[in-house]
Amino acid sequence: MIGRLAGRLDYRGTDHVLIDVRGVGYIVHVSDRTMASLPRIGEAVALYTELLVREDLLQLFGFTSLMEKEWHRLLISVQGIGAKASMAILGTLGAEGIARAIALGDWNAVKAAPGVGPKIAQRVVNELKDKAPSVMAMGGAVMASDDGLIETDAPVVTGAAAPSTAPRPRNGSAAAQAEALSALSNLGYGPGEASQAIAEASGVDPDLQTPGLIRAALKLLAPKG
Repeated sequence: MIGRLAGRLDYRGTDHVLIDVRGVGYIVHVSDRTMASLPRIGEAVALYTELLVREDLLQLFGFTSLMEKEWHRLLISVQGIGAKASMAILGTLGAEGIARAIALGDWNAVKAAPGVGPKIAQRVVNELKDKAPSVMAMGGAVMASDDGLIETDAPVVTGAAAPSTAPRPRNGSAAAQAEALSALSNLGYGPGEASQAIAEASGVDPDLQTPGLIRAALKLLAPKG
């Protein structure tokens, strides 16, 4: 199983890239969001990967974080969601966006992905809602592992274009959500209600750090009236 590739970005297609790893080129299919975050051709790149194996087909799919990869694995476990639909959902919402949509039961957000109808979107939310807390809890570990995603010793073409200014994925909010989820769990809140409150709070203010996110979530969890 190929779980990660690190090398040089050699080519960009419409939905895939070619990564040269010590002379061997790997075609990796990526979402629109991931494509936009990658560096320029000739620069170092690394992606977590998932290998799709069929009788007549082998395809690699690439992700910028372990959290995104885990959501892909969960999405394709839903009947009616193949790799193409999963990448469309992740490309539209991102890992944090799909976590928030599922925690809140917001199937309309999932339906916004190209090619995903309302019935499939509702099925995604219903079948994965119980999985949202555990994936959100990965945030802290994901941020630590992703800090070293691009390796400085990966092969790079010297004299290439100036360093890329393409945006890199922001995992700080994922770590804050994981820490807030842990704190609320320690306070006795169930995973489902805690993840829903955190998703709602982070949707209002995506830049909230852990203390502010906990306070906002606690306000939402406080008894009304």
